[in-house]
Formats: sequence, C-alpha cells, structure tokens
Amino acid sequence: MSLKIKYISASIVALFLSFSLFAQQGEVNVEQDSDIDRLLEYKKDIKKTTKVYRIQVYQSVDPDKAQREKSNFLNAYSQWPVETVWNTPNYKVWVGNFATRLEADRALAKIKKNYMNAIIFQPKSDKR
Repeated sequence: MSLKIKYISASIVALFLSFSLFAQQGEVNVEQDSDIDRLLEYKKDIKKTTKVYRIQVYQSVDPDKAQREKSNFLNAYSQWPVETVWNTPNYKVWVGNFATRLEADRALAKIKKNYMNAIIFQPKSDKR
C-alpha cells in the first residue's frame, strides 16, 4: 500500500515540476488614458489641502513614560489610532487622525474624562 502512495506522490511532484519547466516568458504593456494621470495629480492636490486634527494626551521627556501612557490609553480607548512622537525635547502621545474638527471635538469630550490636559491640534506636516 505504501508503495502505491509513494508512486502517486512521485507522479504528482513530477507533474508539477513539468508545468514549471514549460513556463512562458512574456511582456505586459499597459496603455492607459491620459485622464488617469490627471486624476492622480488632482488626488495629490486634494491630500495636500486636507486638514487633519489630532489630540495630544500626554508629553514627557522620558520615552518610557510616554510609551507606558500610550499603552494605558490604548487599554482605555481602543477605537482611535495612537502614536508616540518625538518632538524636541518631549515625547508626545498623539491620538486619532480626525478629518473634521467636529469629529475631534467629540473624541476630546470622551478623552477629557481621563486626560484633562488633552488638546486638539493640527500637525504642521502630516506623514500620512
């Protein structure tokens, strides 16, 4: 019985190897409408002018304290992205990526219950 299984297994492996030996080489040319390039440029312009709001919940000169506070925040509020940013001379814990001030204000109202010094701001340059 095991001899049959070995024979079948060897046959299957040989079959797959023969397919890979006869792989075809080719070249793909993509032709696209010039309007697509203009749309991509338009999208870049929109992203540059889009305002983003964030909430700063903590700052410290000690990176370990900032990281610990980031973890504490994530335990309490998992619905928003959180990052630790180094901004001379402090490490800051920033929350969210809010598209409108109203959205940021609503989040701030919830966050202020545990972080009374939290503030809304607009980063000077957004990495995203």
